[in-house]
Amino acid sequence: MAPTLKFGNRTISATELPQILAGNQMLPILCRHLIVNQGISGIELTKDEIAIATNSFFTRNQIESEEARLGFVQYYGMSFGQLEELATRELRIEKFKQATWGSKVESYFLANKSQFDKVVYSLIRVSEMEVAQELFFRIQAGEASFKDSAREYSEGQEAQTGGLIGPVELSTPHPTIAKMLSTSAPGELLAPTKLGEWFVILRLEKIIKAQLDETMRQHLLNHMFETWIAQEMKHSPVSINEERENDSFVFPQSEITALPV
Repeated sequence: MAPTLKFGNRTISATELPQILAGNQMLPILCRHLIVNQGISGIELTKDEIAIATNSFFTRNQIESEEARLGFVQYYGMSFGQLEELATRELRIEKFKQATWGSKVESYFLANKSQFDKVVYSLIRVSEMEVAQELFFRIQAGEASFKDSAREYSEGQEAQTGGLIGPVELSTPHPTIAKMLSTSAPGELLAPTKLGEWFVILRLEKIIKAQLDETMRQHLLNHMFETWIAQEMKHSPVSINEERENDSFVFPQSEITALPV
């Protein structure tokens, strides 16, 4: 007998499930989980690591008693073995990141360091060039402050902060703004520049040079992990094969590989 899923008074057959997942935009989520699960399948944990991870998971989810854990697995329709896999999943993912990209973090950081530098800058954007030029000359002459001018005239959300933005990574602003900031000195007022429908006035306030500390290291590991998932999802599109006699659900197979050295 083919497996079915019961929900209230409704019985969902195996042939209905792919369309239900697709209709609720859940196929990409499922595909992501399958890719990650395959990637971490070879990661082994010690008994102590399993005990610590499961206890932490049980505490976070308030399922420390046997009764609570039973209710949890029944609610999610999983086995106790699947519960242990779920409880240790985050740890296995972190160990997978370290094993796959840990040795590449330093070289990746050095090659892309400028992207991770952070900046604090001030911005005024207006829709008329004449207004932008007038504000620029007034600020340059000391007749008005950048902060007050931004609060009164800037037409974006930055008006609420007196034009002040950041700290943000230099890769975050519009590429034109990022390029202007990267070639200017702190305190330098930049003349109005047309950017799409806006005319913008910029002033770099501060540069915060990126350092390869533990926070940055984790950030880069996460970035490389997400890049890998995106590549795998791109190369392994999900399809629903409706031509087969049993209307089966097909995930094209692909070999899970690490990013090239």
